[in-house]
Amino acid sequence: MNPDTRTPGCAVPGRPHRHTRPQAAAARHATWLVALALLHTPVPSIAAELTELSLEQLMAVTVVGASKYEQKQSEVAAAVTVITRDEIRAFGWRTIDEALASLPGTHHTYDRQYAYLGVRGFALPGDYVTRVLFTLNGNRLNDNVYDGAPYGNTLPIDLSLVERIEFIPGPGGAVYGQNAMFGVVNIVTRSGAGVDGGELSGYWQWPQAGRKARATWGKRLDNDIDVLVSASVFRSRGEDLFFDFGDADVSGRARNMDGESKKDFYFRVARGPWTFDLADGDRRKDDPTAVYRSDPLARGQYQQDHLTNAQLQYEDTLSDTLSLTARAFAGRYRYDSKLQFDGAAYAYPVAGDWHGAELRLVSSAVDAHKLMLGLEYQRNVRMDQHINAVADPASDVAIRREGWRAGLYIQDEWRLGDTLTSTLGLRIDRNDITGTKLSPRAGLIWQPSAGTTLKALYGRAHRAPNSWERDYAEADVQAANPALRGESIDTLELVADHQLTRDFQVRASVYRWELDDLIGLGTDPASGLPQYQQMGKVTAKGVELSALHNWSQGARLRASLAVQSATMADGQTAENSPHVLGKLLFSSPIPATEMRLGYALHYDGERRNYAGDTVASYWRSDLHLIADRWARGLEVSFSVLNLFDRRYEHPSGGPGLNWQPVFEQDGRSVRLALDYRF
Repeated sequence: MNPDTRTPGCAVPGRPHRHTRPQAAAARHATWLVALALLHTPVPSIAAELTELSLEQLMAVTVVGASKYEQKQSEVAAAVTVITRDEIRAFGWRTIDEALASLPGTHHTYDRQYAYLGVRGFALPGDYVTRVLFTLNGNRLNDNVYDGAPYGNTLPIDLSLVERIEFIPGPGGAVYGQNAMFGVVNIVTRSGAGVDGGELSGYWQWPQAGRKARATWGKRLDNDIDVLVSASVFRSRGEDLFFDFGDADVSGRARNMDGESKKDFYFRVARGPWTFDLADGDRRKDDPTAVYRSDPLARGQYQQDHLTNAQLQYEDTLSDTLSLTARAFAGRYRYDSKLQFDGAAYAYPVAGDWHGAELRLVSSAVDAHKLMLGLEYQRNVRMDQHINAVADPASDVAIRREGWRAGLYIQDEWRLGDTLTSTLGLRIDRNDITGTKLSPRAGLIWQPSAGTTLKALYGRAHRAPNSWERDYAEADVQAANPALRGESIDTLELVADHQLTRDFQVRASVYRWELDDLIGLGTDPASGLPQYQQMGKVTAKGVELSALHNWSQGARLRASLAVQSATMADGQTAENSPHVLGKLLFSSPIPATEMRLGYALHYDGERRNYAGDTVASYWRSDLHLIADRWARGLEVSFSVLNLFDRRYEHPSGGPGLNWQPVFEQDGRSVRLALDYRF
């Protein structure tokens, strides 16, 4: 039995879910959320924190992830959102999934092994975020075996080292190629000068018995070398939850089986045009769920991911109108798991290694044009998958593969007039699996006034099948499919940004996307085994509304409402696709104290699991209090997660991946953190 069946669930008969909530309740909740988003009554006068950005400053934050060079948000051909370091602190977010779950049109799933990111109605369970590209300072983080993005605790960097997170929804294939189908997440780190000293931090979380420690040092030295180094360690006992293992006819409480551990290391050094950075993360998650239908309640089962990424970058201005960026990169991914099937122990190690280079020129020599030309090459030196029977090494199986990909891209940002700009781009990708693919991009941006921006956008992106989908074969478990083709997605979008007042901005986005040749798990007609195949077309349409309001006294409200509908080729609603998503985030100084409050409210509408059952909608609230003036250099914060102790569940990955149709999520927990700067 193979534990790496990272697949979308397939529809099979199942039991009805007993926690279904009526659609009328969802409509009432959504209406109430919109009303809150439009509130802009002044709050009582309170002292503003110096670290808070004004609305003008927030809108002026530059973005580099959309076009690989700096742009104002109003110039980006996408509905881009930036999460700043101040927001991360204000709401106490400690992992990337906590931060990204606050954005319009995103939703979160957790199966007590991995966290998954859904964007604009698409997040098939077990997908492992293969259709969203994650980058760290522009360096690709998705591995080369599963194409998985390091979401949740698999991100190889502590969130406290992040200066900002750029989320660019929609296809980014014209710039990035592989994987950038539903969006790009670019994580920009702090510099040594930004840290300017040492930091020690730790937090404790109950009842999971979670604890984390971090040590960071950063400085710009007298010789102009900028250095940042950080290391962190995390351990958690997890929850003791009750599991029903269905047709295994086993049920019980998994005690001390939900543990997790993680080690991160980050190093950055820069001088002049040169920058080198390295991120290394090693995360192990114990398994209380008997994932991949392994033996229920068997102790010692786990999955482990180790990701290392490094890049050396040179970035300089060659003349007044020409800039050059050149970088070399390398990555290493290791996966391992130990599982039991009928009492026999198996190990499933995976090894991926890659390296490559990218060269990029940006020119403004032609009047009213900003031209970009880039060339990227990646060599996948190793993409190995193994099946090891601990008691019978002679039956071990090794699937070895290597490959390559190359891309040439060009983009023209053309100012047609004082208020009208177009963005035209094209990337030509070629790899050893799907051959040559084209990814075009077009955007028209109109700014009829200083406070209004209208964008009409089109883009296409693609994804070649990864090594697991195409090459993996195991007797009586799964058949390989060397003929598997790639996927492509086309997206149309209209975006309107309008600043109603100096401190109040609203955005509306309407989109439609169409994904062709979806790769999903079917049945091999020759052997009758599960096999990855082309599953036809998926279409979706949606509306995202968001609002941002600042008060001069230091309070801020950010809220969003997304209504979306994703339909599979058979006419069914896509699995794990909530119809309605709502977010409200409010932060403010607390009068007469030296503290600040951050409150987040999330609404996730009903979802469908693999069996066609309804997984109930839910509300969730998180509260965060922070004080950084009680003692010099000391910051104390206190969080209550799932404030009202709501019981809610997420859908599982399907019958080939899990015994259970749904997974219970954590109840109320509290987190106490201390951060000391010196």
